[in-house]
Amino acid sequence: MKNTTQNYGWVAKSLHWVSAVVVIGMFASGWWMVELNYYSDWYRTAPFIHKSVGVLLLLLTITRLCWKANNMSPDAVVNAFEQFMAKAAHTVLYLLIVVICVSGYLISTADGRGIEVFNWFVLPSFGELFSQQADTAGLIHKYSAYGLMGLVLLHALAALKHHFIDKDNTLKRML
Repeated sequence: MKNTTQNYGWVAKSLHWVSAVVVIGMFASGWWMVELNYYSDWYRTAPFIHKSVGVLLLLLTITRLCWKANNMSPDAVVNAFEQFMAKAAHTVLYLLIVVICVSGYLISTADGRGIEVFNWFVLPSFGELFSQQADTAGLIHKYSAYGLMGLVLLHALAALKHHFIDKDNTLKRML
């Protein structure tokens, strides 16, 4: 269950891969949603699902950060520079996920309505906290999502580099 000096435990692995699937799915759905028009069958349903999953992603990310803070990480198998870059990349990945979730919240609640999460509960609104909140948060949401996808791609390429070029067990520890 817990991490060891050699491998990640099943909880960390599960949180990682669920997050990866959700983040990529959210980007794809967001990309698709901007093309919807009022007459589309998905015009109201897709944003409802996107917002609900976004709130759950924020909760998952908080859970993941708490788990990470209370568990050891496996020993590094890379040099100091790669270790520094990996830590920096992971920090920015987490930061971008939080920024995207918070900006999504600010977009969705600027009109004073809360976010209904799959009819389970409503995340209340603080209303419009600053002028042009939805538009400003929308730009932050969009460009942070692009940045996150770029970093996700870099993260995946780095894992493949470790596996196929360096032939170390960096990738295997997360599988």
